[in-house]
Amino acid sequence: MTTSQKVSILDFQKKKEAHQPITMLTAYDYPGAILVDEAGTDIVLVGDSLAMTILGHPDTVSVTMDEMIHHCKAVARGTKRAFMVGDMPFLSYQITPIEAVRNAGRFVKEAGMEAVKLEGGRDMAETVRAIVRAGIPVMGHLGLTPQTATKLGGYKVQGATADSANQMVDDALALQTAGCFAIVLEAVPAPVAKVITQKLAIPTIGIGAGPDCDGQVLVFHDILGLFDKFVPKFVKQYANLRQPMLTALETFCQEVASGRFPDAEHSFKMDESELARFQMLKAKDE
Repeated sequence: MTTSQKVSILDFQKKKEAHQPITMLTAYDYPGAILVDEAGTDIVLVGDSLAMTILGHPDTVSVTMDEMIHHCKAVARGTKRAFMVGDMPFLSYQITPIEAVRNAGRFVKEAGMEAVKLEGGRDMAETVRAIVRAGIPVMGHLGLTPQTATKLGGYKVQGATADSANQMVDDALALQTAGCFAIVLEAVPAPVAKVITQKLAIPTIGIGAGPDCDGQVLVFHDILGLFDKFVPKFVKQYANLRQPMLTALETFCQEVASGRFPDAEHSFKMDESELARFQMLKAKDE
């Protein structure tokens, strides 16, 4: 049952220990945040996927810090219950730990987020430690990491070989040791995600990583059928709202063009005595 009580990091740990699944959804604006918050999700992620779903870029690399902060602010205004995580964009944390701390701080101080998410394994451990040391919770991200998809050979399943799977387990343990409070596993074979979930004391959040993760996340526009450029295998479309939205917009255009809208029902009336007086004044002017 969904309650109005504010969700915290402690709740995720309790859910993992009690084997209660954690829910996470993306949101990118005020109305979207209100919807996912009212739906009862535990975590709202302002993902860098907004580069594609909102801004029309071909990948996530193009989105800037200022754009992420802008959208995080809007989501923070619409979120009352869920825990809020801001996605650190490409090159906002990879250059130096000092710069990573500064940018992570902007997500909290300027945008109202409660944590940040970043991609990478052992190579990001020092950066994670620096951000956590500054008092900012960090969510990790392993498997298919969209910001470096080119290096990975495209949007492909990761950890499909014994060696790469074993390396991913080590990466997850390194992130946990560095201080991550949870780790997203994206496009990872279910058996590998299961082992990682069992080995970690912190929760795993799966997206295309099978049913054994401690939680699941999907993208707002994917769930609702609003993003049609491509649909990943792991996406379950719970509604297809694109067509009814398009139909409503087309109907508006048609009714305006034909003179059917606005009609009397959607127009303001005037008191008859004031209308008569107005007509008299207009007649004098003429």
